[in-house]
Amino acid sequence: MSANDAGIAQLLLNDAQKRFRHYQSRILRCLDELKGYEIWWRPNEAANSAGNLVLHLSGNVRQWIVSGLGGAADVRKRDMEFSERGPVPRRELAARLSATVNEACRVLKKLNAAALARKYTIQGFRVTGLEAVCHVYEHFSHHAGQIIYITKMIRGKDLQFTKLPAIMKQK
Repeated sequence: MSANDAGIAQLLLNDAQKRFRHYQSRILRCLDELKGYEIWWRPNEAANSAGNLVLHLSGNVRQWIVSGLGGAADVRKRDMEFSERGPVPRRELAARLSATVNEACRVLKKLNAAALARKYTIQGFRVTGLEAVCHVYEHFSHHAGQIIYITKMIRGKDLQFTKLPAIMKQK
């Protein structure tokens, strides 16, 4: 393994932590914007509520990163993430998501290029550590976007998450 491999691995792991924290802050802001019953609102039975998505993200990150890559026991009950109808209190949802992201970041800090190249069995899939990390932060951003959309739909306002550089505003 070259020094370059180690450097690239570290860049990826640092970026993954940054992305988790970035989207976590947006999700927490959305939870603050929504009233308790709105966190559990579903437009229809085929859709998920923001609350279900927070539970799902917590379960997914814990299973794939904390357990799958970090070696903790896998205690996930995936079906319950979607069947919950609330009201799990906002504070509990926020604490669960924050604790999970914190644990995942601790695991990511301990990984290296060899760990990213190694094969793991997670949720029945045989994946490399690299595949697991990329899958989870892509999945996290996907559902964060859904939570943001739900919040914008309910609140009817721009949450002002995007702040373009001045040069982009001139175009």
